Amino acid sequence: MGDLFWNKVAGVLIGAVLAVMAITELGHLLVPSHGAHELTDENTSYPVDWAAIESGGGEAEPVEEGPTDYGLLLANADISNGERVARRCAACHTFEQGGANGVGPNLWGVVGADIATHAGFSYSAALQALEGEWTYEALNHFIESPASYAPGTAMSFRGLSDEAQRFDLIAYLHSLSDNPLPFPDPLPEEGEMTEEVSDMAEQAGEAMGDMAEEAGEQAAEMAPEGEEPAPAEDDTAGEEPQEGGH
Repeated sequence: MGDLFWNKVAGVLIGAVLAVMAITELGHLLVPSHGAHELTDENTSYPVDWAAIESGGGEAEPVEEGPTDYGLLLANADISNGERVARRCAACHTFEQGGANGVGPNLWGVVGADIATHAGFSYSAALQALEGEWTYEALNHFIESPASYAPGTAMSFRGLSDEAQRFDLIAYLHSLSDNPLPFPDPLPEEGEMTEEVSDMAEQAGEAMGDMAEEAGEQAAEMAPEGEEPAPAEDDTAGEEPQEGGH
């Protein structure tokens, strides 16, 4: 068999091993391990100021926030409170279907609509420069700080810093439609993510086994025809006949 074939077989096996290693490392990142021991007064040989330790004794490291769970936040949002929050915007916007534009555009059906396209309203250049649709993510960032999301916007509203109020308002805007844009699914919990990683590792292991088996079959098929395995050595070869005796 040529070197090219064996190079292919080795490449397949190495690729499978690397895939399993990558999935295993992903599992470690998603599910960090916990320390094996916890220090208490019972397992320390000297007095410890636990309050000082818990306070950090210095500047606290910034907490890394995970991704925003739009599905969960919207599912738990209070639409009636969102309607109350929307009253702050009534001086510039109308909300009923077919309502007139004011200082700002009518907001019926805004969720999922193309940005800066409501009929009859003259948008600022900053809004016209934005691309895409008013997705839940886009609305969240815009309502949080219009000036940051669309620098140069003519909108005087400074934004809502309270996340709960923002999602209540977005849920209310979602209801202003004959065909509301579906809420996204909530993000999987840590246990579900661990199970998914385990399944991926198992599938990778099975794939590696299948590839190894396939490589072995290909090697057997490419063996020279007519070649037979060497006969086993006869353990009795070379032994001299023993004399019989009774």
